[in-house]
Amino acid sequence: MTHNNDFTLPSEYLELISEQGMEYLPELLRIMINAAMQREREKYLGVERYGRSPERQDYANGFKPKIVKTRLGEITFAIPQV
Repeated sequence: MTHNNDFTLPSEYLELISEQGMEYLPELLRIMINAAMQREREKYLGVERYGRSPERQDYANGFKPKIVKTRLGEITFAIPQV
């Protein structure tokens, strides 16, 4: 399985934003922050998701939910664990 590093916003998200307006903003923020944290974990580990390498720094160990209160309301992020 290859990993795609294309961070372009998918068209289905653009459609949801146009349909729901600002109501969809918290969900979009959750998606973007979770993707950034997963990428940061990959960079720290030295391998992509499901990748194998002798240079691997550590091992991924799932996610932990974290609720953050924002101006947009409470958002639950999936914090990557290593």
